Amino acid sequence: MPRIVVVSPPFASHAAPLSVLAAALGARGAEVYFACAPAFEELAVRAGVGFVPLTVTRNANTGVAEATEQATDEAARLAEFVQATGKGAVEALVTQARHRQADMLADPDGVHAALRAVDERLRPDWFVVDQLSYPVTLALHCLRLAYATFCPGHPTYVLSGPGALFGVPYDWPDVLRPEPSQLAGLRSVAETNDRLFTELFTAFVNGRAPQAPVPRRAFALTSPSAVVYAYPEVPWLPAPPHGPAHLFAGHMTGPAEPLSAEWARQMELLRARSERVVLVALGTFLSARDDVLRAVVSDVLEGCADTAVVVAAGDRTGALADLAGERVVVRPTVPQQRLLGHVDAMVHHGGGNSFTECLRAGVPALVLPLSSDQFAIARDAERAGVGLVLDPNALARGDVAKALEALDVNVRPRMAGWARELGRRGPGWAARHLLATMPGRAPAP
Repeated sequence: MPRIVVVSPPFASHAAPLSVLAAALGARGAEVYFACAPAFEELAVRAGVGFVPLTVTRNANTGVAEATEQATDEAARLAEFVQATGKGAVEALVTQARHRQADMLADPDGVHAALRAVDERLRPDWFVVDQLSYPVTLALHCLRLAYATFCPGHPTYVLSGPGALFGVPYDWPDVLRPEPSQLAGLRSVAETNDRLFTELFTAFVNGRAPQAPVPRRAFALTSPSAVVYAYPEVPWLPAPPHGPAHLFAGHMTGPAEPLSAEWARQMELLRARSERVVLVALGTFLSARDDVLRAVVSDVLEGCADTAVVVAAGDRTGALADLAGERVVVRPTVPQQRLLGHVDAMVHHGGGNSFTECLRAGVPALVLPLSSDQFAIARDAERAGVGLVLDPNALARGDVAKALEALDVNVRPRMAGWARELGRRGPGWAARHLLATMPGRAPAP
């Protein structure tokens, strides 16, 4: 069986599903190493695989972005990003595009040297790399090493045509569709990024590995062998690029685990007081939008007398403490995957993990997209009939309560079918197909 190194950026929302894939590969006999920042070693331990300390970006997020120790510049960019999400979809995406110039290729020489050292020490047959870890992909491309790409969010992160631009949603939910002039401005910024990053990649390849082909577009550089998507293959997605095997795993959720005794007791208490329990979580970065969290919870308390709420509030738990009571539990973090088996609906931001975990658990969702690929994911939820979408910056009194009622009537009946469909795939399915698809290590010359 092959030796595999799974390389993850130091972000909890990326490292967790990658560690699940690492565990699935290991369970099928591969010798697997999980390479990430030292703070994530516990994920390798839980996955039962080896660990390689490797940091591939200056940013980090160990579970609550605001609480993670950051360099001054990165902390300032995080604060600016959170503020931009309050100004609307296009403003958030434009801000992310500007930050991308500083974030995505900060130390290509250091990453190249680190990956070369890992390869020389472990001699893996192939690597698995996050699609958004562009310096890692670039290094492996220059080193001429075999790798599979893992796409952590929306499948359009893997660019599929000349009109596709990284950072521009392929489609928008109805309530957040921008005006043509706004969209044109966003596309202009994204096109500039596309050109600048391609120039950087070209210079790096020419300087480090002139024998390697120069990528035509930096953001389109992807494994020529296989791409694993932690996403269902819905029929309206743009066609993926020709060449690699495209493996739509549906989700990257680990085996179902029971609630802890504390959480089981907490859910019993909520169920004793309410007919319905709703989980509210905006992800590890966007829990900073405590104004949105407050609006959601307040609307449920006022408009849904039969409903209790569990809120993942991150570093803003103290700011929302006044909402806690018999029907509201406010915690910095919650065991989201475990709780989904015990709630009736979820309110989330449209992150890839939350979207697919809800599908896998058969839980309808109210989606409040704020940034990144969340607008595309929200649109897919809308088209698939597995969720409803509202503008998080324009929530009016009664909007959330009405949406939760509509989820019960119009969405819940569809969820069992989606849960069955996703249950047929997942990390084990992805590992099996990867092991059948990826080439072995070429013999030394």
